[in-house]
Amino acid sequence: MVGGILVFFTAVLAVKVRSRWRRSRCWRLKTVYIAFASDAFRDGFLDDQYTLLLQLQDENEPDFVLQVATLFFEDSEKLLNELRGILDKQDVDFEKLDACVRKLTGSSASIGAKRIKNTCIAFHNCCKEGRKELCLKCLQHLAQERLLMKSKLETLFKLEKQIRAAGASVPVLSK
Repeated sequence: MVGGILVFFTAVLAVKVRSRWRRSRCWRLKTVYIAFASDAFRDGFLDDQYTLLLQLQDENEPDFVLQVATLFFEDSEKLLNELRGILDKQDVDFEKLDACVRKLTGSSASIGAKRIKNTCIAFHNCCKEGRKELCLKCLQHLAQERLLMKSKLETLFKLEKQIRAAGASVPVLSK
């Protein structure tokens, strides 16, 4: 009888310890998530549009923003390749170049990729001036910003996944 009671209390204690550990782990993950997201906003990677996108995400579609971001990064890679192709030519068609830059400006603005959008605006101005060397520098900077943004969002998505896997809800971000 005493052995059975001891086993019971040990099992109850183990459940409580696991529950506390899980709550503690969730709290740590949420804290890291909020800090990382705050840094991304503060450093100008994200703007309010990203927060609006997050509001469209719900329990039925927890990966909505991930799917939108994935499409953005696929499309932006194609546009970067198109921009490279245009700039590789001897005679650059600055109107065609600017049209591609405008597409990227719009899509980056729609997901809240502020630094990419701002780089696109600078690129647009270089296109208007018709200066190939400056356009090449903008393209290089744009490619770097895209990689940085992709890394930031991948980290946020990974943290969101870990938070959900721990049985918690992802904190609501607001600027």
